[in-house]
Amino acid sequence: MTCNHCVRHVSDALRGVPGVAKVDVALPDAAEVVHDDSASLAQLIEAVRSAGYDACHAANGTRP
Repeated sequence: MTCNHCVRHVSDALRGVPGVAKVDVALPDAAEVVHDDSASLAQLIEAVRSAGYDACHAANGTRP
C-alpha cells in the first residue's frame, strides 16, 4: 500500500467480511482487525487479496 486510497480500499474490503467489528489500516503495510469467531483468518486474507493486495498473518508471516 502506498497511499490513502489503498488504505481505504483495504479497509472497505475488510469491513465487508461478516463478523468484522473494527478495522484500522495504516501505511505502509499494517492492519489491525477486530472480529468475532465468525470471520476466519482465511476470509480476512482473501478479502485483502481480492482487493488487489497481499496479506499474511502478522504474528508469524504465514499465508493460508
